[in-house]
Amino acid sequence: MKVSLFDYPLPQGLIAQEPLPTRDESRLLVVRRGDGSLSHHRFYELPFLLPDDTFLVVNDARVIPARLWGARPTGGRVEVFLVREEGSGVWRCLVRPGRRTRPGDKILFSGGRWWGEVREVFPTGERLVTFHGPGGVDRLLDEAGQVPLPPYIRRQPRPEDKERYQTVYASKKGAVAAPTAGLHFTPRVLGALKERGIEVFPITLHVGPGTFRPVKVEEVEAHKMEEEYYEISPEVASRIEGARREGRRLLAVGTTVTRALESAADKEGQLVRLSGWTDLFIYPGYRFKVVDALLTNFHLPRSTLLMLVCAFGGRELVMRAYQEALEKRYRFYSYGDAMLVM
Repeated sequence: MKVSLFDYPLPQGLIAQEPLPTRDESRLLVVRRGDGSLSHHRFYELPFLLPDDTFLVVNDARVIPARLWGARPTGGRVEVFLVREEGSGVWRCLVRPGRRTRPGDKILFSGGRWWGEVREVFPTGERLVTFHGPGGVDRLLDEAGQVPLPPYIRRQPRPEDKERYQTVYASKKGAVAAPTAGLHFTPRVLGALKERGIEVFPITLHVGPGTFRPVKVEEVEAHKMEEEYYEISPEVASRIEGARREGRRLLAVGTTVTRALESAADKEGQLVRLSGWTDLFIYPGYRFKVVDALLTNFHLPRSTLLMLVCAFGGRELVMRAYQEALEKRYRFYSYGDAMLVM
């Protein structure tokens, strides 16, 4: 299958650089697989668009301020992007400029109050870094870390991004990118869901930087996904299983929830692998075992996220929906609008 099947022309002006003042005022394109129809709404209408027998699963991962600026002891600015925790005070990192950063090198932060020592260089170019200083990595990030806004947001992070680039229900620290389908939820929307008796269950998948990396191969099947860590509590897994036995429909809020649930399920759709690292790659031809409906943002051309949405909604229908979104000037990517595939 050619990656070019998932390409589309996107004007730069439709890439959202700022969030809307009110989260749930974002637009919502509803795609119905049954009859192929499309309809246009606002996100605050979501609770009233769902069938009574729906329940939601959300990703409660919290984004850490993972981008740091440091300096070599001899001078020279260094950017360090934390990717994945490997142990207490030990992180796999992206370091720029990387070619001059070797094992044993030190990087100073905040005038030397904290420092990192490079321990290993991986074939991927990532570095294993041990951090030292008062209060450990958490305090370093709180005091000096920047919100890791995606590369297509072409501005510097601002203080308000620390909360705006989080879902209102974010709680489990560790992600370096937001589960963006959840950014539209507000207490108003969650309250309306509760009034309708629509339950919301949290799971966790810590989004990694691989979500932004382009697919560089020509054939879809040749692409290798980067691993991301997920976790589903036994209590939540039991409640999800109970709801499905009752015949209720599972709405996955985002591609991250979809990957976590499908990774956790066995061939019969039972949630049996409740935590671990997943490199599951979902593209057209995949048979979904758990998810019945999908809420998602609009994704990059030729991206694995768009391929997942096409696997769920059907490539022709999803690409037609994208064309409609382009014509109606929807806002794309992380701070953009949303799509609901029923």
